[in-house]
Amino acid sequence: MDTSNPNPKVMVSSSNVVGTDVRNLQDESVGSIDHMMFYSETGEVAYAVLKVNTGFLNMDSKYFAIPWRALSFTRASSSGEDVITLDVDKDKLENAPGYDTDNPPMGPQTEFVNEIHHYYGVERTQHRM
Repeated sequence: MDTSNPNPKVMVSSSNVVGTDVRNLQDESVGSIDHMMFYSETGEVAYAVLKVNTGFLNMDSKYFAIPWRALSFTRASSSGEDVITLDVDKDKLENAPGYDTDNPPMGPQTEFVNEIHHYYGVERTQHRM
């Protein structure tokens, strides 16, 4: 599958993100994007919430907050379908900070956002207020 992205600054519609299959670099389906979290004052995306497929990690469905910059958005040249890729192996994902959908973080989340960026090795851009 060719997932090269000739234009990394392309706009992405939220309707093309939510529900879209997320694959790892081994082309295994990891799960799908359940929803995204935005900064209310700037509209910038803080992170996406990944719903991992039942069985991918040998457990029930689980949710993870994934830094926006850890996801790659491309179009597969072979199928023309939108593809979201996450460069993470099963062990790293299994030990990642989880996301509690019954009690999502509200209000300032600086510590949580810093933690997930650090865990996935993604530089955090400071959102503008």
